[in-house]
Amino acid sequence: MTTYIALLRAINLGAHNRIAMADLKKMLVKAGYVDPKTLLVSGNAVFSCGRSSCVQIEAALEAASTKQLGVTTDYFVRSAKEWQASIDANPFQKEAKADPARMVMMCLREAPSPAQVKALQAAIKGREVVKAVGTQAYFLYPDGQGRSKLTIAVIEKALGTRGTARNWNTVLKLGDLAQ
Repeated sequence: MTTYIALLRAINLGAHNRIAMADLKKMLVKAGYVDPKTLLVSGNAVFSCGRSSCVQIEAALEAASTKQLGVTTDYFVRSAKEWQASIDANPFQKEAKADPARMVMMCLREAPSPAQVKALQAAIKGREVVKAVGTQAYFLYPDGQGRSKLTIAVIEKALGTRGTARNWNTVLKLGDLAQ
């Protein structure tokens, strides 16, 4: 059995794509996943299973979510080992320790090319900073995300792929939950 972390994209934002975490846990159990746990209401789950492909799990979860919960959304799945490697690969370790709420990790569907990352860096209008490592992008929002012009739409357009982000506090909590 391998432990996995799944992030749901764009749920429980206002009235959009509402999913109760208890219903998500029931869906995971019904789909055959073992010992599911959720964290916060933003769509974070940790569970175990014998399947070895994150891509297969993402597809299965997306289909189950549409069928059982009536919500069509993207899932981003990483094994606990991959998640820990992403934590270790954070190029902003010092900043993350000093102010984890202003540090964000985005899980991406595909790894962006260096040219795409450079295009995103060029599109930044404020003091935000971004670096990518594999299928993760790391962002510093020194002035906070609330008023930032570096939005998900800008990010996805420049990187040419979809993603979902969590602040560093949540990233670390999910890592602990997966242990």
